[in-house]
Amino acid sequence: MVTKINNSFDIFSLLLILFLINIFPMYSISIQKTALNEVEALQAISRLTFYETFASENTRENMSLFLENDLSLERLSEELSNPNSEFYFAFCEDEVIGYLKINYKSAQNEHKTANSIEIERIYVKKMFLGKKVGKSLLEHAFDLAKQNQLDFIWLGVWEENHRAIHFYKQFDFEEYDKHVFMLGKDSQTDILMK
Repeated sequence: MVTKINNSFDIFSLLLILFLINIFPMYSISIQKTALNEVEALQAISRLTFYETFASENTRENMSLFLENDLSLERLSEELSNPNSEFYFAFCEDEVIGYLKINYKSAQNEHKTANSIEIERIYVKKMFLGKKVGKSLLEHAFDLAKQNQLDFIWLGVWEENHRAIHFYKQFDFEEYDKHVFMLGKDSQTDILMK
């Protein structure tokens, strides 16, 4: 016999709801522009998320070179100081759980035009993947493009990062070209999408 609770739920239903809440908790995500004095937090989230995303498919040497050189405090400070680049943190409560880097005009890696915006990086902590953090960051980039009356958004994604390629295709990004991305000493191919 099943004991009723408040005449509308049985114990099994209540346990199922509690189980689902623990597996799929509701996250309140906020996005805030990153300031120059937050460069150490930017380095921490950048290194962590890059490592979580790519360490299993690249050599330790190439990962170390990239993390030390491309995600150094000096390099990130330069990028934060560039008036044509912007970083945004994604927060869950007070925790930085991901970030976005966009480039305008001459800061773009390819087009360098006034009518486009490059999404250079969108990274999310592994434990928050699938929880709409990346979607929130991407939608923020869409909003920035609209506010600045830009014609298109483009990005580069590693050809082996199938999860990211699938994610971008859900938002109607299409492949249009390729370029080389250096990960340490390894020359890799990025698919360009817009």
